[in-house]
Amino acid sequence: MRATNGIATASVLPLQVDFRRRTPITEQIRNQIRGLIARGVLRPGDQLPTVRQLAADLRINFNTVARAYRLLEEDGLISVQHGRGTFVLAPASPQAEENLKRETLNLLVHDLAAQAREMGFSLEETIEALRQAWEE
Repeated sequence: MRATNGIATASVLPLQVDFRRRTPITEQIRNQIRGLIARGVLRPGDQLPTVRQLAADLRINFNTVARAYRLLEEDGLISVQHGRGTFVLAPASPQAEENLKRETLNLLVHDLAAQAREMGFSLEETIEALRQAWEE
């Protein structure tokens, strides 16, 4: 785990939590794991770190990670098997996989919009920055 400028990074998964952001840490973890699943970085059958391990890596409360995992389980994305571990589930259908990708895109865009607004950028400036990043 590395911590710089209020951002903690896990050593096991490419996750970061930013303690300065308004987004609750539980949601930051949930959204990042959803994104890793949607992009295929985490595949069905992959095992996630234990709640205790991820909490230790990120230096956050055990209950915060447990809550994020519980929400992901409710979303049907992971299965918590007590005594065995936590595993990524296969999508229920191609439509469910597409829905996950769309929901993840919406979360990314919402997060970008909120951060840009907090920094005082206009919608036009944000769209132009996104357009330039897209073309790079």
